[in-house]
Amino acid sequence: MKISNETKIGALTSIAIVLLILGFNFLKGKSFTDKNLHFFARFDNIQGLNNSNPVVINGKQVGTVSSTDGGRDMRQIIVSMRMSQVIDIPDNSVAIINPSLLGTTSLEIKLGSSNTFYKDGDTISTKGAAGMFDEALQRIDPVLFEVKKAVTSLDSLLIAVNGVFNESNKNNFKGIMENLNKTTASLAVTASSLQTMMNNQTGSVAKTMDNLNSFTGTLAKNSDNMNQTFTNLNKASSNFANLDLQKTMANLEATALQLNLLMAKMNSQSGTLGKLINDPALYNNLKATSNKVNTLIDDLRTHPKRYVSFSLFGKKDKSDPLKTPDYDSLDAPYKH
Repeated sequence: MKISNETKIGALTSIAIVLLILGFNFLKGKSFTDKNLHFFARFDNIQGLNNSNPVVINGKQVGTVSSTDGGRDMRQIIVSMRMSQVIDIPDNSVAIINPSLLGTTSLEIKLGSSNTFYKDGDTISTKGAAGMFDEALQRIDPVLFEVKKAVTSLDSLLIAVNGVFNESNKNNFKGIMENLNKTTASLAVTASSLQTMMNNQTGSVAKTMDNLNSFTGTLAKNSDNMNQTFTNLNKASSNFANLDLQKTMANLEATALQLNLLMAKMNSQSGTLGKLINDPALYNNLKATSNKVNTLIDDLRTHPKRYVSFSLFGKKDKSDPLKTPDYDSLDAPYKH
């Protein structure tokens, strides 16, 4: 089958267009397979960073910038990075844009020291770059660059100082100085009082020291008596130590045991004393005997002729004897 020239030209044209598109995307930094790692970074100013600009670490290109998107407000621009190789980037690393007057602006990643790493799709922290002028100045004259940095720091310091010494803060400082003057005056009065206290003749401290000296002198004079007192205390403690406390405690324990046995026998009805204390029979017998004695006495008082007769002409009292004693006004136990 013979292929026409028109078909050949059309096929070659299609292949050329495909190669052109693929080459253009390759130059832009896009991968054909799109299996590489992607990271992101946020910048306030990307300083001319474009797509396909290199991403470098320690001077070596490890990827390219795939896109820059600032949205509608353009306050922050998100830079997308595509890595050409697998790299472990510590999670305390920072991304910096390095503009160049003579070359291409690059995105540099300063590696940190952490043992944990960013994952695919994470956003890397960023740090502002010095700028093209500062970079050129640093290359041309490093000393002048350091002077510029010092001047910038001094300018920031002066701005901060001016902010501190505004009108409201000036009034605050004025109040602080007045309070400081009052404090110093109080300190002067306190120092004068301390000087008075420390006076050798009339000071309180001097009097206290005199009293202390008198007290120590008294102690020195009575040292013999104190020694004798301590000697007596030592003798007393020795006597206490020589006492046979263990034997004494054993005797006390034996006595307490015998007392417990005696109390147990008294509480029980096995012995005479226990029966006398616990058995009510003796009480009842004594009560009955007392009642009979009282009845006899009352009967003797009421009918004396029945028992003793003193009249030669009288006759014997044959009335019935008392069955119960008479009423006792003292409320005796035999009252009925």
